[in-house]
Amino acid sequence: MTLKSLLPGKLGFGTAPLGNMFRAIPEAEARATVDAAWNDGIRFFDTAPFYGAGLAEARLGEALAARNRDEFVISTKVGRLILDEVEDVNARDLGEKGDVFRHGRANRIVNDYSEDATLRSIEDSLKRLKTDRIDIAWVHDVAQDFYGDEWLGVFETARKGAFKALDRLRDEGVIGAWGLGVNRVEPIELLLGLEGPRPDGFLLAGRYTLLDHARALQRVMPQVAARGLGIVVGGPYSSGALVGGPNFEYAPATPEILARVQAIKTIADRHGVTMKAAGLQFALAHPAVAAVIPGASQPGRIVEDRAALEAVVPQDFWRELRLAGLVQIDAPLPHGI
Repeated sequence: MTLKSLLPGKLGFGTAPLGNMFRAIPEAEARATVDAAWNDGIRFFDTAPFYGAGLAEARLGEALAARNRDEFVISTKVGRLILDEVEDVNARDLGEKGDVFRHGRANRIVNDYSEDATLRSIEDSLKRLKTDRIDIAWVHDVAQDFYGDEWLGVFETARKGAFKALDRLRDEGVIGAWGLGVNRVEPIELLLGLEGPRPDGFLLAGRYTLLDHARALQRVMPQVAARGLGIVVGGPYSSGALVGGPNFEYAPATPEILARVQAIKTIADRHGVTMKAAGLQFALAHPAVAAVIPGASQPGRIVEDRAALEAVVPQDFWRELRLAGLVQIDAPLPHGI
């Protein structure tokens, strides 16, 4: 089974906001957002223990508990264990993501990519999600900035531990598929070059978007497509920067990024195209992309995402983006432009 055949549609739901990403989200609002996604027809939900120290998984599990389990796909992640003990959230060393889940739970988060930790992580996620199976397991953030020059050592631990464990679980039918869930292209390149592990695809967050796609396009997308694997694009709006938000890559957007956003928006406005439509349809135009998973913390955002996916975007818009140098010359665009 390929990743594309496993996923029920091009549009999924990224649940990082349910972990109180950037702000404290009331329980009722979180539940209403999941319900809105379900009522919209979304059947692919991506989550992670890291999102609010288990909060996103718990909220998602509660919201989907009464649904027919055979009707939806859940992906979650391994690499971090959520302990019962609490810690000072202000003292966590989470690198570029340090402040993102400040409003989440205070449970201690431990990075561990060993085989035993992977099996425990899956077991813990099953409990929080109130389900009997995980459809896709991603190895989370093996090249995050806080590892510095040590990330290759972390990757090696994952190769001997998490990759081996997930390979076996997939072959035993415990999980449906596995891969990396990262926001760097380097670990995907490295894994694709290894003999032994057999990933089914990858979740690549923020690296195949209108604002940042050159490295992924050149270094991993061709290999993924050639091998018949799939990419799930996370963060298609670049932490909100593409659609007018203040953040890019979990931090305030730089003047350079803001100028790029404005340049795209000027062309989009001229053609009557929303920035969400531009972002989602750009990502999905690449043959390696299996789905996009924008995050949402309000029901209305789900409606916007669906409208963006189904919007008719004129060919002249894509041509003008290309001529303005705002997309790479070799990036596939809708309509085969």
